[in-house]
Amino acid sequence: MSKLIIAGGGLSGCLAALALAARRPEVDLLVIEQGPAFGGNHTWSFFDTDIAPGQRWVLDRIGASHWADYDVRFPRRSRTIAVGYNSMQSEALDAAMKQALRPAQYRLGEALAEVGPAHVQLANGERIEADAVIDARGPGRVEGQQLGWQKFLGRTYRFARPHGVARPMIMDATVPQTDGYRFHYLLPFSDRELLIEDTYYSVDPSLDRATLGRNVDQAAAGFGAGKPVMIQEETGVLPVLLRGDFDALWPSGDGVPRLGLRGGFFHPTTSYSLPDAVANAAVIAGHRDLRSASLATLLRKRAEQLWRDRGFFQTLNRMLFQAANPGQEYRVLEHFYRLPATTVARFYGGRLSLSDKLRILSGRPPVPIGRAVAAIFGRAA
Repeated sequence: MSKLIIAGGGLSGCLAALALAARRPEVDLLVIEQGPAFGGNHTWSFFDTDIAPGQRWVLDRIGASHWADYDVRFPRRSRTIAVGYNSMQSEALDAAMKQALRPAQYRLGEALAEVGPAHVQLANGERIEADAVIDARGPGRVEGQQLGWQKFLGRTYRFARPHGVARPMIMDATVPQTDGYRFHYLLPFSDRELLIEDTYYSVDPSLDRATLGRNVDQAAAGFGAGKPVMIQEETGVLPVLLRGDFDALWPSGDGVPRLGLRGGFFHPTTSYSLPDAVANAAVIAGHRDLRSASLATLLRKRAEQLWRDRGFFQTLNRMLFQAANPGQEYRVLEHFYRLPATTVARFYGGRLSLSDKLRILSGRPPVPIGRAVAAIFGRAA
């Protein structure tokens, strides 16, 4: 019987653990998380088309909200897209983990000092040996990557009266454009509960919580549904890959399998990580050899293939961050949303075809041509 340690109880580590508990109950599993609960304080979302039907079972234990369609809004384009959208919250992930795992299979509130292919060392000095250790601790510090940032503050409010938002608003870019590309993101969990996020695609990773908090409070008050009461807050600063070095992200010699942001398993433009986390969890649960060397080879190959397949997104990201005139960054996404719903779905799923790429780049450019060429080929504008 293999002993496997998952270092980190965020989304990717938890989904791998849930998949193993469901399909490989014989594995001697231990999940170690430094926080007091699994998943931290997050909302994760995905489109129906992001996950292969044969892998949806990974999420069976986790309650999620579902909507049949979603909206986008820009200064010169508004649209409802008939593709299902889903969101799940960290409380549901935490509950699923504690239901699926025995208390001996997880340790919360334990900081990790060291992670190796066959051991972990806790901050208190305790060393635990295993046949495999999967590093799912979130993004590490990696040199050689050129990054932008998606940063946000979101608050969920309870209103005295219905707020009137019928479906998710994935992007409302009619708000004033500051600090890069800015939009509001809305999730109506019920007719009186609404998540409002103030989101920025910025070259600056710093998060001004006070300003963003005032912004979302003001947006909540604007619904005219009575005094909004904040019931939850979350923040995030996520990497957006402009150009990078895969070997710096995934050193080939250390033998440690990686998941989540630490392994580069996220959409290069949206930073969505749940679809990759589901796919990896299903693959791990079906992999015969659960030792570190085999898992490291498996996951590194998957990450390298995704890196190649998604290289086009790095080009799009440079268009957004480097080619658009200040205050006009929204036009890149406004231009994109003219495309068919099937192309939009493949974009979010990270599965663009050659014809999709040609469609995205066709038409009147939403940015100055000279700056676009400079961004595409990496020259200074």
